[in-house]
Amino acid sequence: MIRFLTAGESHGPELTGIIEGLPAGFHVTKDYIDSFLKRRQKSLGSGGRMNIESDEVEITSGVINNLTTGGPITLKIKNNDWKNWKDKDIEPYVVPRPGHADLIGTAKYNSSDIRLVLERSSARETAMRCALGAIAAQILETFEINICGYVSSIGKVDYVQEKIIDLQELQSKVTESSVSCPDEKSGKDMENEILEARKKKDTLGGSITTIASGVPPTLGSFVHWDRKLDANLARIFMSIQSVKAVEIGNGIEASRNFGTDVQDQYVLQDGSIKKESNNLGGFEGGMTNGEEIIVKAYLKPISTTLTPIKSVNLSSKGETETVYERSDTCAVPRAVPIFESAMAFEILRNLLLKTGGDSKKEIVKNFDSISKLNVDDFDMDNQTWKMNYETE
Repeated sequence: MIRFLTAGESHGPELTGIIEGLPAGFHVTKDYIDSFLKRRQKSLGSGGRMNIESDEVEITSGVINNLTTGGPITLKIKNNDWKNWKDKDIEPYVVPRPGHADLIGTAKYNSSDIRLVLERSSARETAMRCALGAIAAQILETFEINICGYVSSIGKVDYVQEKIIDLQELQSKVTESSVSCPDEKSGKDMENEILEARKKKDTLGGSITTIASGVPPTLGSFVHWDRKLDANLARIFMSIQSVKAVEIGNGIEASRNFGTDVQDQYVLQDGSIKKESNNLGGFEGGMTNGEEIIVKAYLKPISTTLTPIKSVNLSSKGETETVYERSDTCAVPRAVPIFESAMAFEILRNLLLKTGGDSKKEIVKNFDSISKLNVDDFDMDNQTWKMNYETE
């Protein structure tokens, strides 16, 4: 079982992360992790913070000579903005922003100043989650499991990748785009949406589609609700700041159609059981079915707006308007690697549950024995039987 923890505040000295439970012998590099962090720092739609930070990771335990040791891995990311805050007289923050954690977080922890809440609830925390998930993504590449995300909407502009192309090719197009959209025309329309929102002193949300290829079937389980992999992917996606909805495959459109149009029907190809479509996004019964995993997350507009909106002053106890706190116009373009990291972590967690083992050697051996859904591998008795329980 692998798990991770993050720590740190938005304007504190640094972010810290620990991921534990990773087996020994897997290749992990600083450059690979930093490539995820660099993609998280796209400038279009971002606020002033991205002009200050230049994120890179420091690995302080669990990886020696670029190989995992089996021990907990510790990562650190310095906050360059800390130097601007460490000697600063901080003004009271007493007006909560609707849609943010400000009001409810202050009530929950009985804080004396809203900043004590916003420092930790800030999306700055996702820099560390991005780095930790990058470790998982690099390990998954050992098994030829690849993950790529792209922006599928910003505001009212939508884009759907009708046919899944090679994920490396898709990743190249996404990286080159200022809005992380692989389609040039849609990308330009998305740019204009962001620029228009900035002119209006407003914010925009959107959606990100994340795809994993090469994932073997049978990861996850139908036996217990908390072992369904699609449910756990939805959970980790929903935990990312601003996400308000998650869709697996063509889940929304599927709900409007007949079952005969939606189910991914089986065919035989050279003895392997394949699907004619992938409407269910790579899942059946909470388990992977060997097709591409497709998950779409919908992000609300950022809560901090240049245009003031209605709020209350928790000190004077009267109605007022929000005070602007430096923020993005639209965070969607640079959020893509965060979702790739989240998906990578959850897939790797389930892969290790399936394969077991404390070292790369053991896991690779067990990985090779996972079912390929070859029709000849199914041992069916094809005999009448009775369902007996020892209840009497």
